[in-house]
Amino acid sequence: MSGELIEIRGKKLYVECIGSLDKPPVLYLHGGPGESCHDFSYHQSKRLGEHVRLIAIDQRGVCRSEIIHENEEFGLNDLVEDCEALRESLNIEKWSVIGHSFGGFLSLLYVSKYPESIDKVIFEGPTFDFELTSRSLIRKTARLLKKHGKPELHLKGLILAESDLSIRELTEKYMELSDELGENRMEIYRHNHNNPTDYYSFYSEKEWDEFYDRSEIHYNLLREEGEIFKSLLPKIKEVTNPMLLAVGKYDAATCDKHFEIFREDAIDGEVYIFENSGHTPHYEEADLFKDIAVGFLNRN
Repeated sequence: MSGELIEIRGKKLYVECIGSLDKPPVLYLHGGPGESCHDFSYHQSKRLGEHVRLIAIDQRGVCRSEIIHENEEFGLNDLVEDCEALRESLNIEKWSVIGHSFGGFLSLLYVSKYPESIDKVIFEGPTFDFELTSRSLIRKTARLLKKHGKPELHLKGLILAESDLSIRELTEKYMELSDELGENRMEIYRHNHNNPTDYYSFYSEKEWDEFYDRSEIHYNLLREEGEIFKSLLPKIKEVTNPMLLAVGKYDAATCDKHFEIFREDAIDGEVYIFENSGHTPHYEEADLFKDIAVGFLNRN
């Protein structure tokens, strides 16, 4: 895996391009906010690269991309405009998009604003509404705290999930509560533990620390702006591009309300459930994810 820094709208973005130019282009948008495309590329670049031209990026200010300084103007719309400017920079007429988690949120915003630039969209374990996702994740965290012998925190979580805190407060309280799981925290997200991601053959622990310091600035600025806390669920019915909602059976991020509204409102929408995955089918069931993604993208 090797990428390059491409200057887009005044900032250098880390961009990986995998697969030949004659294959259909697909943009991958990672989650987080601030998580990097590393794990997706690690598991899917060779798999998908045989079928599509995969373009995977670290979003503005994230990990290997150029840092955003705390006094710079930056907001959610910058991430959308970066996608469109990158498409133009790469001379791509139209591409499809795969968005994971928060990347699904961003993908919905992107296709809503620039539908003519996009062919199809795959939402992998997305959130379209931070409040619904935070409440769902808090409930799962509470169950895991009970499982791991912390009944008082289990009760705290149940109360928190039904509280009337602001969306930002709910999101931040979820982060605090989930940290109480310690080494078991990834059980919130991961169901199948058989396909770990290798991070340290590529970068040192010190480098990853530096990368995630950049991502923290990115996330903090998005939280302060507050646009990420506005629900995008009403936008689903506006999209005419083909969409696939691809979710792990054990994923708490895409809650039942997401499914209900997508099924009711999507004009051209399909749903696929990965039976042995949590939040990240792209590595929990990597071969099947490739098959489902390629099948959907190639369908006329």
